[in-house]
Amino acid sequence: MSDETPAFPSAPSSSSRQPATPNLLSGINWAAPEILCVLATFVFMLLGRFGTSLGFPAGLAPWLFLIAYLTGGTRGTIKGIRSLLGGTVDVDLLMVLAALGAAYVNHAFEGAMLLFLFSLSNTLQELAMERSRSAISALMKLRPETALCKRGTETRLVKIDELVVGDIVLIRPGESIPIDGVVIEGMSHVNQSSITGESLPIEKKPGDPLFAGTLNEQGGLEMRATKPAIESTLAKLIELVEKAQSQKASTQRFLEKAEQWYALGVILFTVSLIVVPIYLFHEPFQSTFYRAMTVMVVASPCALVISTPASILSAIAAAARRGVLFKGGVYLEKAAAIEIVAFDKTGTLTEGRPVVTDLQVIVRPEQSPSDIGCSKEELLWLAAAVEGRSEHPVARAIVAEAKRRFMPIERVTKFQSVAGHGVSADVVGRRIAVGNLKYFDGYESPERTALEEQMNLLHDAGKTGMLVGEIIGDEKAPTVRYLGFIAVADKVRAEAPLIIARLRELGVKRIAMLTGDGKRVAAAVGKACGVDDVYADLLPQDKVRAIQKLKELGKTAMVGDGVNDAPALATADVGIAMGAAGTDVAMETADIVLMSDALEGIPFTLAISRRTRTVVYQNLTFALAVIVVLIISALGFNLPLPLGVVGHEGSTVLVCLNGLRLLGFRN
Repeated sequence: MSDETPAFPSAPSSSSRQPATPNLLSGINWAAPEILCVLATFVFMLLGRFGTSLGFPAGLAPWLFLIAYLTGGTRGTIKGIRSLLGGTVDVDLLMVLAALGAAYVNHAFEGAMLLFLFSLSNTLQELAMERSRSAISALMKLRPETALCKRGTETRLVKIDELVVGDIVLIRPGESIPIDGVVIEGMSHVNQSSITGESLPIEKKPGDPLFAGTLNEQGGLEMRATKPAIESTLAKLIELVEKAQSQKASTQRFLEKAEQWYALGVILFTVSLIVVPIYLFHEPFQSTFYRAMTVMVVASPCALVISTPASILSAIAAAARRGVLFKGGVYLEKAAAIEIVAFDKTGTLTEGRPVVTDLQVIVRPEQSPSDIGCSKEELLWLAAAVEGRSEHPVARAIVAEAKRRFMPIERVTKFQSVAGHGVSADVVGRRIAVGNLKYFDGYESPERTALEEQMNLLHDAGKTGMLVGEIIGDEKAPTVRYLGFIAVADKVRAEAPLIIARLRELGVKRIAMLTGDGKRVAAAVGKACGVDDVYADLLPQDKVRAIQKLKELGKTAMVGDGVNDAPALATADVGIAMGAAGTDVAMETADIVLMSDALEGIPFTLAISRRTRTVVYQNLTFALAVIVVLIISALGFNLPLPLGVVGHEGSTVLVCLNGLRLLGFRN
């Protein structure tokens, strides 16, 4: 970072640009053809019915009803004919036939009302479904169209699509991040809720990633673009959500396949209701035909067909707004049935980065408390100096702890490393070694047995112990004087036990942890988290076998990072990748993607899946019940066609709106 911080002109706050809660009637284009047709049908239907009271000639009524039929039935007729040409029979054809039948027996007003309510119902359904489809696509509007780009000595506004990898972009306070990149100068807090679903702004400093579509809240930032606009995390998120919304749930696919057979059955049933009473029981044609038309209307499966997609699409959109991406409705259904959850350990149940937990110097009996030979600060300083040349995660943890305490990292000479065991180097004239017990196997020491016991205790607590010793004597017969040991551990996330408990409340019967760590460390972490089963010392293929074993006990979800756990994620009934923001591999690997690494996304995923399943069952039950009641009423109680139309179309709108409620789901 340069010494001089660039000046950023102020920008108006964009906090109000977060996507609003969807409202069914907001943003309606009243000039749209379908809206105009619905309004025209309503007007001409009323004019045909009450025109004579307004002074219209009596002969004008049939023509007014004809216009109402044309405006209300043209779309349905076209769709019905297309379905017939495709070898299927759908609900649109049933409604048009019923309306024509009503007109045939001198009930043109009832037929016009049927077309009006049917077209109105379809329009409301389309508006509701569009709300669910556009709930996540609205996030695209958060990305600005231009960016302040710095190229050489020139700074100018350029279109987002003109930015290339490596461009320097200036982000002013209150502006949205235009493209994926990394901070190179400045500090600020960025609201990433549009991508990861995190409720609190995240501090950003040089080296931290930035995602397109997120909001810079306070300070000015200077960033370097790392991806072109079309490959940004936000663009991939939108693309995947759109694909997910086009992939239908198994229940929806079944209902759509059954619709054509059901509709054909309704037509045959309607024909029988006309033929049988007239020719066998000699009932009058007009009343018999009218009753058959009423049955055709009320038996139509409109509410059944719309009940599932309305719920599925709303749930997918609501989850995406919270940073949870379902790859399709089928995975939403599968997640609702999950009984077993298997977690990867590192970076999932734990923080994913080792930290120093213990510093212990060795006090020998011959030493007084005030003369222990090495303080904890000196122990850490010596170890950090040696480990500063190593890239091992434990070494990085030790160096990070020293830096946190503002200790200088001393330069060393004669550095040597034994892979998997330890390192040594000369530090200010002393030969210092840092390693595990095996590293010190070649050195004699009476303290060996006691140190082994202490190392075992550390392992039992889920920690990795590293001995620090000074090598003394000549090269032919070196000995070691142990100075102390440093314990390092990948800490369990503070929220992990609460998340495990929440999963049990949601009905998860068994929770397992899979890890490549040793059994002692794994057992300690598993106990701290409260899982039921711990599988340790696992290679990727071993994790696959563990998942297969768990699947024998029930529907299983695997939670991992989407990269190292790819085989296990693919084997599970549902694979869930965590922390996938900016990670292409993770976004392509799993069935469900959590854009942030927050564990809270796991219970939310299961909760919204289960809630969606409940809503779908509610809709199906309600729709079937309405159909049965209306059919019984039409056959046994001479239900008037207008009431049948209101009941049928009303149930269709209600199940659609019930599914739309999932857009506001909160766990």
